[in-house]
Amino acid sequence: MFDNKPMYMRKQILSLVVLSLAVMVQGYAQFALQVTVKNIKQPKGTIRVGLFDNEKDFLKKAVEGKVVQASGSEVVVIFEELKPGNYGLSVIHDENDNGELDRNFVGMPSEGFAFGNNAMGSFGPPDFDKTLVKIDGTPVKQEITLNHL
Repeated sequence: MFDNKPMYMRKQILSLVVLSLAVMVQGYAQFALQVTVKNIKQPKGTIRVGLFDNEKDFLKKAVEGKVVQASGSEVVVIFEELKPGNYGLSVIHDENDNGELDRNFVGMPSEGFAFGNNAMGSFGPPDFDKTLVKIDGTPVKQEITLNHL
């Protein structure tokens, strides 16, 4: 097909094809996040880890979520095939496995909870920006320590 073209033209076309493929692969690249949840007080119920891609949906509608058994003092949760970007991270220890963070009579959490970067808020959850975990081309690991009030 290229036999009648000069050699430099074939190299340019081949370079364009390779560059186009590299851009396409990068656009579809998927990455992983490993979250180690520590300070699990009771090996019962489940650990729920949520990832949020914007402030409006933070703690309301996760783009990715995992639920694992609370089987010891710590568990590892792995998210695979994540798109590159920044994700807010939240963790709860749902001891009675009812799907939500229980609170006491004054509204304080009665189950373990944590956020990305071990961020804490003054009166309530931390700002979304403080919980962000950056997913890019490098392996990402977060060690999260549950808080118990």
